[in-house]
Amino acid sequence: MSEMTRMTPSEAFVETLVAHGVTTVFGIAGSAYMDAMDLFPLAGIRLVSVAHEQNAAHMADGYSRVTNRHGVCIAQNGPGVTNFVTAIAAAYWAHSPVVAITPEAGSTTAGLGGFQETDQVPIFSKITRYQVHVNSPSRIAELTHRAFTIALDERGPVQVNIPRDYFYGELETTIATPQPIERSAGGVESLDRAAEMLAGARYPVIIAGGGLVMGDGVGAARRLAEHLSCPVVTSYLHNDAFPASHELACGPLGYQGSKAAMRLIEKADVVLALGSRLGPFGTLPQHGIDYWPTEAEVVQVDTDARVLGLVKPIALGIRGDAGLAAEALLVRLQALNSAPVRNETRLAEIAAEKTAWSAELAGLVTPSETGRISPRAALTELARAMPADAVISTDIGNVCSTANSYLDFDQPQSFLAAMSWGNCGYAFPAAIGAKVARPDRPAVAYVGEGAWGMSLSETMTCVREQIPVVAVVFDNKQWGAERRNQLDFFDGRTVATNLENPDFAAVARAMGADGTLVEEVDQIGDALRAAVASNRPTVLTLRLNQELADPFRRDAFKPTPTRFLEKYRSLSG
Repeated sequence: MSEMTRMTPSEAFVETLVAHGVTTVFGIAGSAYMDAMDLFPLAGIRLVSVAHEQNAAHMADGYSRVTNRHGVCIAQNGPGVTNFVTAIAAAYWAHSPVVAITPEAGSTTAGLGGFQETDQVPIFSKITRYQVHVNSPSRIAELTHRAFTIALDERGPVQVNIPRDYFYGELETTIATPQPIERSAGGVESLDRAAEMLAGARYPVIIAGGGLVMGDGVGAARRLAEHLSCPVVTSYLHNDAFPASHELACGPLGYQGSKAAMRLIEKADVVLALGSRLGPFGTLPQHGIDYWPTEAEVVQVDTDARVLGLVKPIALGIRGDAGLAAEALLVRLQALNSAPVRNETRLAEIAAEKTAWSAELAGLVTPSETGRISPRAALTELARAMPADAVISTDIGNVCSTANSYLDFDQPQSFLAAMSWGNCGYAFPAAIGAKVARPDRPAVAYVGEGAWGMSLSETMTCVREQIPVVAVVFDNKQWGAERRNQLDFFDGRTVATNLENPDFAAVARAMGADGTLVEEVDQIGDALRAAVASNRPTVLTLRLNQELADPFRRDAFKPTPTRFLEKYRSLSG
């Protein structure tokens, strides 16, 4: 609406959502925004009603990450809004353009300590890219529009805080038309220098990060890598940033990543990081390999200048879109050396390292017992049976994180994880959001039973809303990641890490979903294929043994605990 039009603030708010292409909002019905919610059906907006607001924000995150569009969540003021916090932090570290709509206590009673009242803006100040408090009903459309624009521009969550009484009244306003966000490849001089560094490199290596997926730049990275005949590794938990079947793909870095990726990046004299923050956790030594090439020249490309050189020393930082930068570098390299030359020696090295890692990974699978499946055997069978177009989300935890070794994707926007935030309870709601956004693709969540306790209530949401997500629950009767630490660093003493679980498949059936208990390794593939084919919400519970992979980080604990007080002296190593 370009002309001034008489409407209510609720209408102005909802029409702004419509202008930005919003068709789905995740949340719980609340009186604080009910006047606006009443308009949703006729506005063409589906409100997916959830069991818990944290999960609503995770759903918005999953939705945004498979669409490269906004994900929107809304909650009742006070406790509903504070339930968003963990999930908005996850979206922040994943650079997801989630718009958190946070109705607040009424403007006329603010500060009096009324029902469900708290100061909601400071709570999100460190985990959002932008916040706005609507200070007048007349500005609700303007400020909401601004938040939506910044969420995409700065690639991260934003908060729109609206006093609940500001949804009412009448005003004359216009609804702004969203403008396309144009990005650049970066500065000409920087790109020229980077091209020269790559052209002169003895052993260039590309790190494909999440920025490539967000910027639709995976194809550009592939073409650049082919020109250079160079290995491509993916950054931690961005396994979908480069097609795994490509001859130059070497797998992911980070916890339980690919040894092939680590052995090859060790050789680099020039590293081109495309859309990667090079975060500290994702570049820790793994498998006993301190693989980061400290003598290499690092060229880092990111749209956020604040992350350039933040974690790793760099020779050159380029503020630009990773995909556009890859295209610009290819043009320059073609001008410097007009035709790509296949480096057969390097290609043979890549193939040999990948073959060796595949064989080693297969050798890590231990035999399963009757009724108790080896975790690596389970992950292997799931990978074999997984549809090629599936969106997979993984939770934090020992088994789920071990999946990093087994998750290969040829299609971007296929892998969801809580990234370095690492909160439990992420995978299932994120998969729900992804399925709502992309009903044409299977959505599968990998969840440990500890994390499942935080999110299983959304099974009811899937049934009620007819969202056919498959949850694969790893039941090994333990908080595996923390038990691993207890076994390694606390002389095997276990406190609060042993779990006794119900039959989660039966619980799922009681909620109206399909539930299948799998106790034998040779049943896994058929069970997964049947679950996907059913087009029904399904919980597959896999009974696993208690085998555990390496701890997340060996630098986090001393080898043996020290105790000084006499009553605890027996616990000293």
